[in-house]
Amino acid sequence: MQAKESSHQKPSFLKSIFQMKCPRCRRGKLFQNYSAYNFKHTFSMHEACSVCAQKFNMEPGFWYGTGYVSYALTVAFSVATFVAWWVLLGISIYDNSLFWWLGINAALLLLIQPWLMRLSRTIYLYFFVRYEKNYLETQPQEFDY
Repeated sequence: MQAKESSHQKPSFLKSIFQMKCPRCRRGKLFQNYSAYNFKHTFSMHEACSVCAQKFNMEPGFWYGTGYVSYALTVAFSVATFVAWWVLLGISIYDNSLFWWLGINAALLLLIQPWLMRLSRTIYLYFFVRYEKNYLETQPQEFDY
């Protein structure tokens, strides 16, 4: 009985974003491959959600806006690493600590870039498609193009 009740609970917003789930039902997968580091298929997305049939590619050129989201995520990550570096190790103009932070931050950004690009697509899609409690009874959101 407990498993049946938990399947009708509203999935967590942040958990659904970080697991890269459909914004409408928060259950279907957005991407075909689990790993963002399979470089041939980093952006391979399903055409529509397997659970609620929500289309993911809203219109031609829809994903161009993810560049802004990716930029914001990159700036937030860089600010977080700068503050962490400053608090834990300190930054001074009299040594090379600032340059060490720049180098390590750039390397970390290169390492997480495929995941950040996927996350930016997920967040961008969440801007346009809202969660629907009764996603099985209602039609998916359509966009005219």
